[in-house]
Amino acid sequence: MQIRFILVAPRHPGNIGSTARAMKTMGLDDLWLVSPAQFPHPEATALASGADDLLGRARVVGTLAEALEGCRWVVGTSARLRTAFYWPVFTPREVAPRLLQAAVDGPVAVVFGTERTGLTNEEFERCNALIHIPANPAYESLNLSQAVQILAYELRVARDLPAPEARRLVPLAPAEELERLNTHLGQVLAAVEFTDRAGGGHLERRFARVFGRAELDQHEVNMFRGLLAAVMAKARRDPETPA
Repeated sequence: MQIRFILVAPRHPGNIGSTARAMKTMGLDDLWLVSPAQFPHPEATALASGADDLLGRARVVGTLAEALEGCRWVVGTSARLRTAFYWPVFTPREVAPRLLQAAVDGPVAVVFGTERTGLTNEEFERCNALIHIPANPAYESLNLSQAVQILAYELRVARDLPAPEARRLVPLAPAEELERLNTHLGQVLAAVEFTDRAGGGHLERRFARVFGRAELDQHEVNMFRGLLAAVMAKARRDPETPA
């Protein structure tokens, strides 16, 4: 399975080891660590409890963008529902078959935030959807490795179900291509002086969420990039054109 489990800024090495153990028990082995506070570390090895081979293969990178390179679909885990941000929200059981289907065309990623605060809004911007684990409303405190175990288990169960529908004719665009599209859009918005008239200054983020929900393939990204290039060229030729 081309499924990456990405831990963003994990603070406790024991959680890294427990995550490796949870993944290995369910047949997952692609662990990425973004700026871990302490790794490698004896506590990580001890709590891996036999999954130290997976720890040895873990990729350590400095940014989430590096960890997402090449990924076709990205889901971020959230301890609370974020309906105000309009991401599609799935339970682990709902998202598992979608991850498996997307992984047919290339790597996909499940992103977990740092233990105390979870993912930031900026990190969520790089996701196509959210995973929320339903729990006791009076006590929703899941340990990082417990959340990993739940996701890993649901992927294991989904893998044994009947095969999903046929693969896409054109694979989803990787995360870095969506990021380039978002950057390009920001440049064009600035050039034509198109601003957030509703206030708040979050126009580019809102566009990024639209693109993320749309699950664009590479041809569609290229189409939008071509449109933006044409708009920019027109703006340069005729700078007096009103936005």
